[in-house]
Amino acid sequence: SLALISMIERELLQEPWVVPSKYEKMKNPYLNTVDTDKIGRILYTKHCKSCHGVKGKGDGKKAETLDTEVGDFTDKSFKDQTDGALYYKTLFGRDDMPSFKKKITEEKDQWLLINYIKSF
Repeated sequence: SLALISMIERELLQEPWVVPSKYEKMKNPYLNTVDTDKIGRILYTKHCKSCHGVKGKGDGKKAETLDTEVGDFTDKSFKDQTDGALYYKTLFGRDDMPSFKKKITEEKDQWLLINYIKSF
């Protein structure tokens, strides 16, 4: 189908996302608990679901309209990333992926969002 071809083209054209080692090595200071999971889910629903989808597969309503590949949080290559790398990517963004530095201003909330997306 055309959607599959378009997705493959985006993936092939996209440059690898290089994360500075300072961020790559960062450890998430918060454990995922029932309470923190609830906060992460609220943040995900508000800021991420429209592109990444309900189950984190990169199939949200806006995904097909973007020029870059939307990350699939259930994929092994995604799960192999460090929490620090994901923190960097959500904080600074790139291309179609917006920066959430000004939208999620509490550092704790940024980490709780990382916990939630890693739970897919």
